[in-house]
Amino acid sequence: MQICRVVGHIWATKKESSLEGMKLMVLRACRDGIVTEEELVAADLVGAGIGEDVIVVSGSTARRAAGSDSLPIDAAIVGIIDTVETEREKKW
Repeated sequence: MQICRVVGHIWATKKESSLEGMKLMVLRACRDGIVTEEELVAADLVGAGIGEDVIVVSGSTARRAAGSDSLPIDAAIVGIIDTVETEREKKW
């Protein structure tokens, strides 16, 4: 899993028939809390919106989350993040 930010959506009137009805979003990966320029497209399974931080799975896990191992997707949004809390660095 990885954390990404939704930066856009894709409208595609012509696409693989198994993708009909599936919302496709443009994401930017986050590294160390910073949004990178690295973009990817993911199927939105949870109703995410532009500007939201999300949890993304990829590969066969994305296809399983979408309900079929035969879907032509490589990434899927499986959660919308409310907050992220990490342990602060401990100094001895």
